[in-house]
Amino acid sequence: MENILQRDEYKFLREDKRLGKNIAYLTIAGSIAYGTNTENSDVDVRGFAVEKIDSILTGKAFEQFDDDKTDTVIYGLRKYFKLCADCNPNVLELLGTKPEHVLYMSDAGKKVRDNAEIFLSKLAYQKFVGYATAQLRRLQNALAHDSYPQREKNLHILKSIQSMMIANRQAYALEHAEINFEPVDDEIFISICADKLPLKNFLAMNSGLQTLLNNYAKLNHRNRKKDENHLHKHAMHLIRLYMTGIDILQGRGVVTYREKDLSLLKKIRAGEIPLDDVFKMADEFESEIFSAYKNSKLPDVPDATKIDKLLLEIYREHG
Repeated sequence: MENILQRDEYKFLREDKRLGKNIAYLTIAGSIAYGTNTENSDVDVRGFAVEKIDSILTGKAFEQFDDDKTDTVIYGLRKYFKLCADCNPNVLELLGTKPEHVLYMSDAGKKVRDNAEIFLSKLAYQKFVGYATAQLRRLQNALAHDSYPQREKNLHILKSIQSMMIANRQAYALEHAEINFEPVDDEIFISICADKLPLKNFLAMNSGLQTLLNNYAKLNHRNRKKDENHLHKHAMHLIRLYMTGIDILQGRGVVTYREKDLSLLKKIRAGEIPLDDVFKMADEFESEIFSAYKNSKLPDVPDATKIDKLLLEIYREHG
C-alpha cells in the first residue's frame, strides 16, 4: 500500500494541475478499508484536494476528479465539506479509515481528519438508515421476490418511506404536519394535513420521496442481472451501514474498519448467512439505530459556523 501511488497508473495524481501539490488527503477506501476484501478486491483510492483560490473566484474550481481506470475519486474541498456536513456515508467513512490505510495527508488533511466530529449530527440517521433500509427492501425484490404482487412490494417501499420520514419531520420542520401513507391495491397514497407549511420544506420532502422511488426501481432492474455473489456483497455493505450509523449516533465517531464485526460481515459476504436471515438482522438493526437516534447527544444538524471556520482556515493557509 505504501508504494501504490508511485505506480505509473497513478501518475495523474502528480501531473494533473488540479491535483499535484493541491492534494490534501488520500486514503484507501472500499472493501480493503472495511477489512472485508478478498484476493479479487480492487484497490479504491479516495481523497480531497484544496482548490486554488483563483479557480474559485473565476468559477473554474473543480468539484470532483474521477479516474475510472484506477477507481480513484478526488473531491474539491468545498464539495467534500458539503457532503460531510450532509452526513454522506461514502465521504464520511474516509475520515475513519485505519492510519495505515492513509496514503497521504498534508497539514490541511490532518486538520480535517482530526476535526471529523464537527460534521457529525443526527442527520446520520436519515442518511445511513434511509439508504440502508431502502436498499435492503429493493434487494429483497431483486431476488426471487419479483413474483411478489405489487401490493406486497409496496409494503417494502412503505417501510423505507416511514424510516425516511422519521428524520425528515425534524429536518424539514414537519412535526406539526399530519402526513400518512397507505398502500391500497397497486398504489401508495399520501394524505397531508398542514397549515402554513413552508414551500421549500414541502419540496424538499417531495424530492426525497421521488429519489427513493426512482432508486428503488433502478436497483430492482440492475440487481436482477447480478449473480448471487454480488448480492451477498451488497447485503454485507448494507449491514455495515447500520453498524457505522449506530456508532456515529452513539458518539463513537466514524469507524470504517470494523474489526469486532469482521467475522459477521465476512460470513454475509461469503453467503454463509442466508439472505432471509440478513433481512431479519436488518430489522433488528433498524430498531437499534432508531433507539440510538432518539437518545443521541449529537446536534440535529452540524454547526455550520465551525465548518465554515475550518474551511476558511485551510484556504487561507493553502494560499
